[in-house]
Amino acid sequence: MFTSNEVVVLGGGCFWCMEALFVRLNGVLKVESGFCGGKTKNPTYESVCAQETEHVEVVRIEFDPRVISFEILLDVYFDSHDPTSIDRQGDEVGRLYRSMIFYQTEQQKSIAKKVIQQIEAEKRFPSPIVTEVVPAQPFWRAGSEHDSFFEKNPLNPYCVTTVVPKMLRFRRKFAALLKSEMR
Repeated sequence: MFTSNEVVVLGGGCFWCMEALFVRLNGVLKVESGFCGGKTKNPTYESVCAQETEHVEVVRIEFDPRVISFEILLDVYFDSHDPTSIDRQGDEVGRLYRSMIFYQTEQQKSIAKKVIQQIEAEKRFPSPIVTEVVPAQPFWRAGSEHDSFFEKNPLNPYCVTTVVPKMLRFRRKFAALLKSEMR
């Protein structure tokens, strides 16, 4: 049977946090950590963290829109980071932590802009959303050591202090969207 899965690339702070959340959603088929939006080919984690490349830490999400809509993915996305701070997520500061949506289609662009307008109209955040909505750009996978980082390193200090609180909030708010094995 033919399936028409979609892909979107999202930047919203550390990709370890983003991957740990999105991989748990029913309808999400694959989540890859990587970099997007920079000026060099094949950036390394070290060069991106040193802010030498202008890349953003992102997750590339493949999803089945028949199971989970792009709007719902964006709801989770906007709930999982601070889309109102420029070049910062909590204690993490730098251009690599920009809030960005790299849309793959004009429909994704339209939906992203509509969702942002709705969130702004609801005054969900005390400050304006600064998330950039930009066309797809080359995606560069991070090293394999970043795959499933939270699952492999649950006692890592960063995971304990940053990922775990996000995970607890995520599970409470989006429990109905979780894969049965992830509840």
